[in-house]
Amino acid sequence: MGVKAKKTMKKRLKKASHQHSLSLRKDQAPDFLPLEGGPGRKIPEQKPIEPIEDKATVLYLGRIPHGFYEKEMEGFFSQFGKIKRLRIARNKKTGKSKHFGFIEFESPEVAKIVADCMHNQLLFEHLLQVHLIPTEHVHPKLWRGFNYRYKPVNWVQLERDRQDKEKSLKEHKKFLEKIRMRDLKRKKKIAAAGIDYECPEFVGGDQPAAKKIKV
Repeated sequence: MGVKAKKTMKKRLKKASHQHSLSLRKDQAPDFLPLEGGPGRKIPEQKPIEPIEDKATVLYLGRIPHGFYEKEMEGFFSQFGKIKRLRIARNKKTGKSKHFGFIEFESPEVAKIVADCMHNQLLFEHLLQVHLIPTEHVHPKLWRGFNYRYKPVNWVQLERDRQDKEKSLKEHKKFLEKIRMRDLKRKKKIAAAGIDYECPEFVGGDQPAAKKIKV
C-alpha cells in the first residue's frame, strides 16, 4: 500500500468516526472512542461504596502514668460515657503496672470521641496514647479476669514465715553448718588482709529451740 492510499484510508476512518459520533444522542455519548475509529463504548456507572459502620468499642491506652490506676481511670473516663470494663496490664509477680491497658465503652460513638479527644493529651507529664482497636483485632482472651484486682504477693511476710518456721533436728544442724562455714570464710579473709583480729567463736546448740506453746 502506497503513501497516497494510507492517507486516503486515514481520512475515511476520521470521517466515519465523526459521522458516528454525530449520530449518537447527547445523553448516550460514549466516554471514549477507540484510536482507530469504530463504535464508542459507554462505561457503566458504579455505585458509590457505602462506608462500613464502625462498631469498635475497645480502646488501647499507652503511656499510663504512675498512680493512674483502675479506680482513677474509671473515674476519669466515665465522664465521656458508660464504661463496660477496663483493665491495666500488671506484672504477675510484683503487681506493678506495665503502663498500658484497655478500656471498653458501651457505645461506639463514645469510644471514637475518646480516641479523638484524649490521644496525645498531657497527663502527669506523659503523653497519653489512645487508639481505637477494630472489632476483628480484639483478642478473645483480652478480658479474661478483667474484674480481678491483682493483689501483690507480700514477699516480706512469706520470708518471715519461712524464718519463723519450726525446724527439725536435721534442718537445725544444716542451718548451723552454714553459719560455721560462713564464719570460717570471714576469718580467712581477715587473715589474708593482714589484720590481727581474733574472731569470737560461734556458740550454738545442737538442738533446735523448744516449741512455742500458745496459751
